[in-house]
Amino acid sequence: MKRFIILAVFVCVIVSFAFAESFTVQNVTGRVERESAGQRVAVKTGDTLDGETVIYTGVGASVVLKDKGDKTFTVPAARNGKVTELAKAASGVRVSGSVARTDTGVVSRTTAQVSTASARASDAAKDEEIADEEQ
Repeated sequence: MKRFIILAVFVCVIVSFAFAESFTVQNVTGRVERESAGQRVAVKTGDTLDGETVIYTGVGASVVLKDKGDKTFTVPAARNGKVTELAKAASGVRVSGSVARTDTGVVSRTTAQVSTASARASDAAKDEEIADEEQ
């Protein structure tokens, strides 16, 4: 029974290494660091990063990563976290650009005086002397 448990644990470890995600650094701009043995080490082009590696991108920095399936991910500036999490965030849809044309003539806006509760109360109490009221 002990052998079976040890064998099962061993198989799980091998399978986790076989399916572990790894990323290759394609391009580094600015200061990008990874955590290694409790210290920060600079990331260079050509480095292979495990999916659980924590990286830090500085202000104005970015890193382009490529996974095993040849998909590339760009991690933008001022991001920290595990490589797999940052790659998932980078693969999301991003909408950017500017409005090419705005036609404000189509929209019509009408304004009228809007009465408020205090204005209505003032109108209702215009003939009464509030200071003379008994408490």
